[in-house]
Amino acid sequence: MAAGELSEADRLALDRTIRLAEESSRVEFSVYVGSADGDDTRAWATRLHNRLVVPARSVLVFVDPSRRAIEVVTGGDVRRHLTDAEVELAVLAMSSEFASGSLVSGLQRGIAMLADHARPQNTLHA
Repeated sequence: MAAGELSEADRLALDRTIRLAEESSRVEFSVYVGSADGDDTRAWATRLHNRLVVPARSVLVFVDPSRRAIEVVTGGDVRRHLTDAEVELAVLAMSSEFASGSLVSGLQRGIAMLADHARPQNTLHA
Protein backbone atom coordinates (compact mmCIF):
# COMPACT_ATOMS: atom_id res chain seq x y z
CA MET A 1 0.00 0.00 0.00
CA ALA A 2 1.52 3.33 -0.99
CA ALA A 3 1.23 5.93 1.72
CA GLY A 4 0.91 9.02 -0.48
CA GLU A 5 -2.79 9.81 -0.07
CA LEU A 6 -3.61 8.07 3.21
CA SER A 7 -3.28 9.06 6.85
CA GLU A 8 -2.20 6.58 9.52
CA ALA A 9 -5.85 6.13 10.59
CA ASP A 10 -6.82 5.50 6.96
CA ARG A 11 -4.11 2.87 6.58
CA LEU A 12 -5.20 1.13 9.77
CA ALA A 13 -8.84 1.10 8.62
CA LEU A 14 -7.82 -0.35 5.26
CA ASP A 15 -5.59 -2.95 6.91
CA ARG A 16 -8.59 -4.14 8.97
CA THR A 17 -10.76 -4.26 5.85
CA ILE A 18 -8.11 -6.22 3.96
CA ARG A 19 -7.62 -8.67 6.83
CA LEU A 20 -11.38 -9.37 7.00
CA ALA A 21 -11.57 -9.74 3.22
CA GLU A 22 -8.69 -12.20 3.19
CA GLU A 23 -10.18 -14.25 6.03
CA SER A 24 -13.58 -14.49 4.38
CA SER A 25 -12.43 -15.19 0.82
CA ARG A 26 -9.04 -16.90 1.25
CA VAL A 27 -7.73 -14.47 -1.39
CA GLU A 28 -4.85 -12.07 -0.76
CA PHE A 29 -5.66 -8.38 -1.26
CA SER A 30 -3.24 -5.52 -1.89
CA VAL A 31 -4.00 -1.84 -2.32
CA TYR A 32 -1.77 0.72 -4.00
CA VAL A 33 -2.75 4.39 -3.91
CA GLY A 34 -0.39 6.61 -5.87
CA SER A 35 0.85 7.58 -9.28
CA ALA A 36 1.50 5.11 -12.04
CA ASP A 37 4.94 4.97 -13.57
CA GLY A 38 4.19 5.90 -17.18
CA ASP A 39 0.98 6.51 -19.10
CA ASP A 40 -0.52 3.01 -19.05
CA THR A 41 -2.14 2.53 -15.63
CA ARG A 42 -3.22 -1.03 -16.47
CA ALA A 43 0.31 -2.09 -17.36
CA TRP A 44 1.65 -0.47 -14.18
CA ALA A 45 -0.97 -2.22 -12.03
CA THR A 46 -0.21 -5.55 -13.72
CA ARG A 47 3.51 -5.14 -13.00
CA LEU A 48 2.72 -4.40 -9.34
CA HIS A 49 0.45 -7.45 -9.17
CA ASN A 50 3.12 -9.70 -10.67
CA ARG A 51 5.51 -8.67 -7.86
CA LEU A 52 3.17 -9.90 -5.14
CA VAL A 53 4.14 -12.98 -3.13
CA VAL A 54 1.40 -15.21 -4.62
CA PRO A 55 0.00 -13.38 -7.67
CA ALA A 56 -2.23 -16.29 -8.72
CA ARG A 57 -4.19 -16.04 -5.45
CA SER A 58 -4.10 -12.24 -5.21
CA VAL A 59 -6.16 -9.18 -6.08
CA LEU A 60 -4.49 -5.80 -6.50
CA VAL A 61 -6.57 -2.64 -6.31
CA PHE A 62 -4.65 0.27 -7.83
CA VAL A 63 -5.93 3.84 -7.52
CA ASP A 64 -4.22 6.86 -9.06
CA PRO A 65 -6.24 9.80 -7.68
CA SER A 66 -4.51 12.40 -9.87
CA ARG A 67 -5.53 10.53 -13.05
CA ARG A 68 -8.82 9.33 -11.61
CA ALA A 69 -7.80 5.79 -12.55
CA ILE A 70 -8.87 2.56 -10.89
CA GLU A 71 -7.41 -0.78 -11.94
CA VAL A 72 -8.21 -4.16 -10.41
CA VAL A 73 -5.84 -7.00 -11.32
CA THR A 74 -6.80 -10.55 -10.38
CA GLY A 75 -4.67 -13.67 -10.38
CA GLY A 76 -5.52 -16.83 -12.28
CA ASP A 77 -6.87 -18.73 -9.27
CA VAL A 78 -9.04 -15.76 -8.26
CA ARG A 79 -10.60 -15.49 -11.73
CA ARG A 80 -12.21 -18.91 -11.22
CA HIS A 81 -14.55 -17.31 -8.68
CA LEU A 82 -14.51 -13.60 -9.51
CA THR A 83 -15.93 -12.56 -12.88
CA ASP A 84 -15.13 -9.43 -14.87
CA ALA A 85 -18.71 -8.24 -14.30
CA GLU A 86 -18.29 -8.55 -10.53
CA VAL A 87 -15.02 -6.61 -10.70
CA GLU A 88 -16.75 -3.91 -12.78
CA LEU A 89 -19.48 -3.60 -10.14
CA ALA A 90 -16.86 -3.14 -7.42
CA VAL A 91 -15.08 -0.51 -9.53
CA LEU A 92 -18.36 1.36 -10.04
CA ALA A 93 -19.02 1.30 -6.30
CA MET A 94 -15.53 2.61 -5.59
CA SER A 95 -15.90 5.32 -8.24
CA SER A 96 -19.15 6.47 -6.68
CA GLU A 97 -17.55 6.78 -3.23
CA PHE A 98 -14.48 8.50 -4.66
CA ALA A 99 -16.70 11.04 -6.45
CA SER A 100 -18.24 11.96 -3.11
CA GLY A 101 -14.75 12.56 -1.74
CA SER A 102 -14.25 9.40 0.29
CA LEU A 103 -11.17 7.49 -0.85
CA VAL A 104 -11.03 5.15 2.15
CA SER A 105 -14.77 4.35 2.15
CA GLY A 106 -14.59 3.62 -1.55
CA LEU A 107 -11.67 1.25 -1.10
CA GLN A 108 -13.37 -0.46 1.84
CA ARG A 109 -16.59 -0.92 -0.11
CA GLY A 110 -14.79 -2.21 -3.21
CA ILE A 111 -12.59 -4.63 -1.28
CA ALA A 112 -15.60 -6.00 0.62
CA MET A 113 -17.49 -6.54 -2.65
CA LEU A 114 -14.52 -8.24 -4.30
CA ALA A 115 -14.01 -10.51 -1.29
CA ASP A 116 -17.68 -11.45 -1.20
CA HIS A 117 -17.67 -12.43 -4.86
CA ALA A 118 -14.25 -14.12 -4.74
CA ARG A 119 -15.32 -16.49 -1.99
CA PRO A 120 -15.58 -20.03 -3.35
CA GLN A 121 -19.13 -21.33 -3.25
CA ASN A 122 -19.85 -24.23 -0.94
CA THR A 123 -21.08 -27.21 -2.91
CA LEU A 124 -22.52 -30.46 -1.72
CA HIS A 125 -21.35 -33.61 -3.39
CA ALA A 126 -23.39 -36.78 -3.39
